[in-house]
Amino acid sequence: MKNEKLFTRNFTFLVLGQVSSLFGNYILKFALSMYVLELTGSASIFAGLLAAATLPTILLSPLGGILADRANRRNIMVTLDFLSGFAVLCAVLLFSEQNAIWIISALLIALSVLGAFESPTVQACVPQMHTGDNIVRANAVVNQVAAIAALIAPILGGILYAAFGLERIMPVSVACFFITAVFECFIRLEYTKNTGNDGILRIIKSDFLTSMRFIFKEQTNILWVLLLAAAANFLLVGIISIGLPFIIRTVLGLSAAHYGTAQSVLGLSVIIGSISVSFLATRLKTSKLHWALIVVGAAMIPAGVVFLLPVEAMVKYIIVVLSTFVLQFAACIFSIFALSIIQQKTPNELIGKIMAYVATITMCAQPLGQMVYGVLFDNFSDSLYLILILTGLITCIIGISSKRTFSNLDNQRVI
Repeated sequence: MKNEKLFTRNFTFLVLGQVSSLFGNYILKFALSMYVLELTGSASIFAGLLAAATLPTILLSPLGGILADRANRRNIMVTLDFLSGFAVLCAVLLFSEQNAIWIISALLIALSVLGAFESPTVQACVPQMHTGDNIVRANAVVNQVAAIAALIAPILGGILYAAFGLERIMPVSVACFFITAVFECFIRLEYTKNTGNDGILRIIKSDFLTSMRFIFKEQTNILWVLLLAAAANFLLVGIISIGLPFIIRTVLGLSAAHYGTAQSVLGLSVIIGSISVSFLATRLKTSKLHWALIVVGAAMIPAGVVFLLPVEAMVKYIIVVLSTFVLQFAACIFSIFALSIIQQKTPNELIGKIMAYVATITMCAQPLGQMVYGVLFDNFSDSLYLILILTGLITCIIGISSKRTFSNLDNQRVI
């Protein structure tokens, strides 16, 4: 198992498809945000569009998981990426300045619906392509691709948007989705067709009850890992997406360039964390994974303590950025290993549904964290150290208390 090849034919085409799909997605959404800002002058309008487009993914992911376990996963990915390209193509043909907001809204919702079915399918493919430690390495590669795309695509999108505008970028996105579908056509996965004659509603009910029984009775430790991931997401999204820009721009009074640099540093930490996972795959035991959460919590404390010290704004900025770098690095390692553990402990016929629950639970935690920390940072802007230090201590406590869960998982048989 240790010497198994990572970049097999199937996994290579999956990664190539992800590269094309993610770059197309990120560049498109960046260009859409720029266009809406120029057209309306309101960041809140695009934020509202994104929030509305997130709902289908949250609501439909469980159905996407059921489909991923009932149909040929290769065919699902090919069909969904083709439909994504077709949706963008329709938007290109119907687009005009008069109906731009409506077309963009419809496009974001359509991509969200399709994403609800594709995300659990892609995640279900990894454990079907690999076993053992290679599952961890494969997830790390997928994470690296996403991190690099998130880092480079906005820069590339900005250049393309300035040079050509939205209407020239949208066809590029169409091409990316269609290229992804072509790559996925070369993937070969085993598939056993279900011979039952049950109706759709009966299938949905049966699959839902089976997956719930698996989580709540057969593998309760997976439920705890899901809850841990949701808790970490709640805390980290609040600190990084709300706290970091608020601290840099409002509290420290630094420029947008300083915030952009901090964002680049965070992107780099994810890439380095993903690369590190490849080396830790055979060295980091599941029973020790709670240390990643402890490091996440400990990294927040210096960022809080520095606001108790009589130092210049730039010193505070450097400490905050370094703290969030360590925080994001440890969080990246935790998320990849946690996802891999769930995949390893879940049988193939349930993996799609369980991956859908992972997506739903973690996605629900994000807006909650953003809302809660938005209120906290607004009301305690003069006592930032309280928010950061207490959040760090709470995360450390969660990490310490999770030790038993990860020890139990380490002692369980891999399915």
